[in-house]
Amino acid sequence: MSCAYEAALLKAWEGQNDSAHDIAHIRRVWANCETLSDARTDKEVLYAACVFHDLVNLPKDAPNRKEASRLSAAAAAPLLADLGFPTSKLTAVQHAIEAHSFSASITPETVEAEILQDADRLDALGAIGIARMFAVSGALGRQLYDPQDPRATHRALDDTRYAVDHFETKLFRLPETMNTAKGRTAADDRCTYMRAFLDALLAP
Repeated sequence: MSCAYEAALLKAWEGQNDSAHDIAHIRRVWANCETLSDARTDKEVLYAACVFHDLVNLPKDAPNRKEASRLSAAAAAPLLADLGFPTSKLTAVQHAIEAHSFSASITPETVEAEILQDADRLDALGAIGIARMFAVSGALGRQLYDPQDPRATHRALDDTRYAVDHFETKLFRLPETMNTAKGRTAADDRCTYMRAFLDALLAP
């Protein structure tokens, strides 16, 4: 990855302490992007969008959380301009950043946006997805699960109270949102792992 791009991101993130959205997350998402890319992909656009997709990182419980990707796209443009990024490609980068977010509900309209959306969602699945979910839930003071009804058999799911409810409210739904065939296969595989983990965690 570009040292200049990383340095700009880390400077913008100064003081941030979010283990689910850190430089390691950016590097994992880029690795996913490279796996999902093909000959149609503009790697310059995709790379820039990947590095800065969480430039403005709002807490999960922030009332304006849905605006984070739009704010990131707006903030990324001047940073990229200062780094000498081609002006003609900024709109494509901004769209990919805006569309990556699950909560923003923006349909990706370019190959790069489709790939970044899939790559970011893959990092919410599998072993790393489990680790990130518990890190975020712990930071927000949520319980691991409801001890009386851990699988929500007789209650409504509520991932604002119980961490494991997030599996059903969002994570297990991600494979069906994938844009690429490779992304869907990887998402299905990671969800299989997560279901086995959940069964082991909640076993009597």
